[in-house]
Amino acid sequence: MDLLVKISLIAAIVLPFWNLPLIFRVLKRKSSKDISLWWALGVWVCFLLMLPEGLSSEEIVFKAFTISNFILFSITVFIVVIFHRERH
Repeated sequence: MDLLVKISLIAAIVLPFWNLPLIFRVLKRKSSKDISLWWALGVWVCFLLMLPEGLSSEEIVFKAFTISNFILFSITVFIVVIFHRERH
C-alpha cells in the first residue's frame, strides 16, 4: 500500500467522526429542532442506497469510508430523531 492510499484511508475513516460534535451538541442541549429531519433522513437514505456498492468495492478507501460514514451518520440520525420530539 503506497503512502497516498494510506493517507486516503486514514482520511476516509476520520472524516465521518466530524459527526461527533453535532451529536454532542444535540445531547447537551437535549434538542435537535434546528436540524431538518428531511435533510437527516434524506442523507441517511442516500448512504443506505450506496452501502451495497461500498461494501462490495475492492477499493479499500471507498469501503472504509462507506462503513465508517454509514455507522456514524446512522448514530447521528438516530440522535436527531430522538431529540427532535417536543420536550415538555
